[in-house]
Amino acid sequence: MRKIFWLVATVAFVADRLSKAVVVRLMTPNQSIPVIPGVFHLTLVKNPGAAFGMLANQRTLFLVITGVVIVAVLYYSRLVGPEQTLLQVSLGLQMAGAAGNLIDRATSGLVVDFLDVRIWPVFNVADSAVVVGTGLLILALLRTPQDKRAGEC
Repeated sequence: MRKIFWLVATVAFVADRLSKAVVVRLMTPNQSIPVIPGVFHLTLVKNPGAAFGMLANQRTLFLVITGVVIVAVLYYSRLVGPEQTLLQVSLGLQMAGAAGNLIDRATSGLVVDFLDVRIWPVFNVADSAVVVGTGLLILALLRTPQDKRAGEC
């Protein structure tokens, strides 16, 4: 049973979709609202590319890659036992992040970004889920004995 995977994926996905909907409804593109002036702002940016705007306007490429990632995460999540909570959480976050940005790309070709920490490009909840999920995956794999990892794949 993958209850943790689906719970984490659902909560992170809903948080991403709701936050994007609120920001798009209440802000205009490139508008910036200081939350902590000079440190954290809400800045609405519609990104046609990947991280840092790389490969702008490569919509089909991103849709295909994201689809492959989602299928891989779903497949791998079936191999992870329910006792491997950290792996379940990491995969749930990655699933939610991929799906959240996939919907943006599929519907408009642009990903809605709005979290602005001023020293990093503007990002969103889905991006955060992917990054945190990847970090947790690395941590989980480092904590898993080598012989157990080899037996799972």
